[in-house]
Amino acid sequence: MASPTGTAPSSTAAAVAETADIDAVVNAAAAAAESWAAVPLLERAAMLDRLVARTDEVSGAWAQAGVRGKGLPEGSPLISEEWMGGPWALIAGATAYAETLRAIAGGGLPFPDSAVHERPDGQLLVDAYPTSLTERLLLQRFHAQVWIDPAVSRNELAGTVAQLYAGDGPADRGVCAVMGAGNIASITPLDVIYALFAEGFTVVTKLSPVNGYLQPQLEHIFGEFIDRDWVRIVQGDATIGEQLVTHPKVRAVHVTGSGATHDAIVFGSGQEAAERRAAGTSRLDKPVTAELGGVTPVIVVPGKWSARDLRFQADHIATQKLMNSGHNCIATQIVVMPADWDQAEAFTHHLEAALRRLAVRDEYYPGAESRHASMLAAAPGCEVIGRGDPALLVAELDATKDEPAFTIEAFGGFLGIVRLPGDTDAFLRAATEFANDRLAGTLGASVIVDPKTAKAHAAGLDGLIAGLRYGAVCVNAWAAVAFLLPRCSWGGYPGATLTDIQSGTGIVHNAYLLGRVQKSVVTAPFRQSPTPPWFVTNKTSAVSAERISHHAADPTVGKLLGVFASALRG
Repeated sequence: MASPTGTAPSSTAAAVAETADIDAVVNAAAAAAESWAAVPLLERAAMLDRLVARTDEVSGAWAQAGVRGKGLPEGSPLISEEWMGGPWALIAGATAYAETLRAIAGGGLPFPDSAVHERPDGQLLVDAYPTSLTERLLLQRFHAQVWIDPAVSRNELAGTVAQLYAGDGPADRGVCAVMGAGNIASITPLDVIYALFAEGFTVVTKLSPVNGYLQPQLEHIFGEFIDRDWVRIVQGDATIGEQLVTHPKVRAVHVTGSGATHDAIVFGSGQEAAERRAAGTSRLDKPVTAELGGVTPVIVVPGKWSARDLRFQADHIATQKLMNSGHNCIATQIVVMPADWDQAEAFTHHLEAALRRLAVRDEYYPGAESRHASMLAAAPGCEVIGRGDPALLVAELDATKDEPAFTIEAFGGFLGIVRLPGDTDAFLRAATEFANDRLAGTLGASVIVDPKTAKAHAAGLDGLIAGLRYGAVCVNAWAAVAFLLPRCSWGGYPGATLTDIQSGTGIVHNAYLLGRVQKSVVTAPFRQSPTPPWFVTNKTSAVSAERISHHAADPTVGKLLGVFASALRG
């Protein structure tokens, strides 16, 4: 089993150098596929329990590795990002999968009949949060549902769940290559778990060079799997990645990254790549699923807000932009506001004030300076805000023009503001059309609306939520919250093609193992107290996130009280 301290693992199977022999690694994982397929459901659930315990053991070292890798100040509340995007997310995900597997082993579904609802048009919705009293207490009045493909009837729903385990159980599915992400620490291990438990593959995962420092912790977390060759972890350059995705024994590829990364895997490079793209033909004889970014919008619905509301929602959007230095595939890039809202100028003032106060951190992700220069050149009227390196750019954009910021993912410090005309109902329709048709990507969208306006314009708001073609739609919450809630699906909206990949194909997370998912919808209160731990303004978020992570791994009343004691001071 791999060592939690980063020393050499005892198992030779775990010892994968940067110059890994990909052929040997893949062959080992392929040879182990049959034994993985034979593991019973209850033993799989128990293995996830043990994975949770191992994650908790190295959670502190994991978070500190991220702090060092991203240059966060010691003692900063921003350290919460490494706990939430690392151990907390993985522990929550693994726990949810274990609960699902136990339910299936018992002959049932992972959710009760009462969790299934129908919209007036018959589309099915499955409650995904909260599923326990603890969840109700941790994120009070947050609610999430997974929306199913409208073509699925209520009688058909059960047959879509956990199809891997239907009939005689999983067959030998071979090896999946998981190409890891470099920004959020839990993405790669959660993708590995999905490939293992939802799709039935053994896995060879290549870590991103950006966060390859996480290998010691991940080897400990997956030590039981590594020892049996069900998971192998490698590092290396693009040559290693090419050897992995093209290996004849790799039967599937999953990638988290940019559209350019996906296209390089699918089409290759040079003139042949251009010809393949034109023909819509992949160079690989295996399926490639992808979770890609995009230009994420937040739609601000007009209402009568108090000064406190204006400040809170300004901090809310600042969080959506600045968390993790903006290096998130779901970082908000475009604020869609009503031009005729009588509080538009006041809200813009509060938003710019929040950004000036909070935009002080550096962008650590490779290529930040060139992306910054490109966005500045594309929007010469940008205002430079903050003391980060590069500094944050904010620009007023024209919705009637083909602004580059509508199609280029900044993946860093750029925020555009777009104003659409019309009364509230007209604005809701225009915002839906603008987000769907003018902005690149389909990963997630956020909506901010006060309760009085939501009630007065219920039909229009429902049309917005249902009409947005995004894999996650979050009302009064950042779209990233759907990433944290493990029973939500995570991925682009269905319908992407090789030549129009948008935010990718396929989904991950989805701990209910639902089939034929359309999207996930999260709703949250407009006024939130205490301040959620992911807000960059939360002064106790680092302590709260650490305590939540430990509680998720080993839930006790004492640990839960410790979470509340910290959260209430945030």
